[in-house]
Amino acid sequence: GAHLPQRLAETAPAVRAAHPAWRVTAAAHDAAAARAAELAGVEALVVSPVFPSNSPSAGTPLGVEGLAVIAASVALPVYALGGVNAKTADALVGAGVYGLAGIEGFGA
Repeated sequence: GAHLPQRLAETAPAVRAAHPAWRVTAAAHDAAAARAAELAGVEALVVSPVFPSNSPSAGTPLGVEGLAVIAASVALPVYALGGVNAKTADALVGAGVYGLAGIEGFGA
């Protein structure tokens, strides 16, 4: 599969045409980007950052409410990323997410 950064979500049709068997997902950092990625034909979204994150590329956290607004604005599976860990995951129950994504939050 391929995961596209938000700025390249519109290339999803070309990626799918070149690799029809691949799953194509995209990053989204706001509702407008989520809807644009959906219109471009991605199969799922990774929305970030939900909570404060150590990632150097993380922007201002969306919070659970911001994540919920984005999840409700699309008919795609949404994965939460950014500051998601064993301590923050429970706060996402009911936010409309399909799953969780993490880089360092699920270590031992």
